[in-house]
Amino acid sequence: MKLMDQFRFIKQNIKKNRVRTFMTILATAMGCAFLIVLASVGYGLQQSVVDDMLEQQIVTEIDLYGKEVDENYQALTMDDIENLEQLDHVKAVTRKNQLRQMPSYTIDNYKAETIAVSTHFPSEVKSGLELSEGRLPEKANEVVVGYQFVEQLIVDMDEDEIYDEETGEVKEEFRYSDELVGKTITMTVQKDSEGETTEEIPLTVVGILEKPTKEWASDVNVYISQDVFEQVEEITGTPGGELGIDPEDLETTQTETYDEVHVFADNLESVQGIVDQLDEENYASYSVVSEMKQINTLFTIAKAGLILVGTIALIIASIGIYNTMTMAVTERAPDIGIMKAIGANPKTIKQIFLLESSYIGIIGAVIGTIVAYATSVLVNFGLPLILESAFGEEMPEGLQFSAIPWSLVLIAVGICLIVTILSGMRPAKRATQIDVLKAMRREL
Repeated sequence: MKLMDQFRFIKQNIKKNRVRTFMTILATAMGCAFLIVLASVGYGLQQSVVDDMLEQQIVTEIDLYGKEVDENYQALTMDDIENLEQLDHVKAVTRKNQLRQMPSYTIDNYKAETIAVSTHFPSEVKSGLELSEGRLPEKANEVVVGYQFVEQLIVDMDEDEIYDEETGEVKEEFRYSDELVGKTITMTVQKDSEGETTEEIPLTVVGILEKPTKEWASDVNVYISQDVFEQVEEITGTPGGELGIDPEDLETTQTETYDEVHVFADNLESVQGIVDQLDEENYASYSVVSEMKQINTLFTIAKAGLILVGTIALIIASIGIYNTMTMAVTERAPDIGIMKAIGANPKTIKQIFLLESSYIGIIGAVIGTIVAYATSVLVNFGLPLILESAFGEEMPEGLQFSAIPWSLVLIAVGICLIVTILSGMRPAKRATQIDVLKAMRREL
């Protein structure tokens, strides 16, 4: 019997029992849809978490916190910077030092207090630093400021008058609203912890950094040159302009160290290799790629568990397939007897019933996949609205509860076919064992 004849025989028999076959396909479709939707939650949340991490950090960035020497972690020095710059696939090594006191900044009648950071701008440019306005510093007294620095500039007067009683925020008329680029601001630093003696350093704002990618992030820092940083150290006589330290108690020779060091790889594929090199040289490092690897491992385990739970639904549906195929064998006993009487191979008879169970599985898988995609769309659209109305909290932007990649569809369809074929094997084997004479008399 040709394959096309086998399919024609299957379709004729399915038409005779449409309702029963439809219910079996429906059960299979529900099981397949349940498997896909359940596992899609793991895929969706993984995608949301990974996307959120990628938005927060540059994926080629590696943070360094120190180097282990004689079982103690030490701050990084210029020797370390030069060593890091020699590593393969390293695009840039940025370094920063934070001033260890909070200077105040004034322009006209406006004042702000925020952190000052000494930055090596050439390495920052290599790493991809971008400005929203202006240019990078070219002279010692030129600075760039964070995107939200201008929001810190408010009129220097009694706080009771400038703050709104209802919102607690600064009234708009007391905020600095003029252009900042090209203006001179005065940085006032303290010489002692009591603040009795101060010194002013004029700085020219030549640029404003681009806005942070996350809405909740805020950059109000002032990025000064190394020359200004050292000028503050000369004023206080202490490292980083720290207050409350007697300069006479400090060591005469001190190696310059850095508070923040970041290594930037030239491509994503090189990050893990650089991290491995840093680990070998006893550097304490952190990379979002390493964290993503751990997160992906956890989500892989979670997705495997969800797929296993969803498979149980398909196994339950297989009971219906087994029942349908068993009844099909019983009802078609005379047809089987005729096929055997005219010399049909038992393997052909078995193949017919396995094809029928596979046919049911394929149709059920297709319908289940369509239903799963529709359900996924509804979940992503409706669930945030339900949660927001129920708990009164706004869901994070871009949060995805369900995602269905092609790999999940292929896994679900594969499991569905395996389950349906296994369900039809016992009835198919039974069909090959039917006695011809009994079958012809419609007896089993």
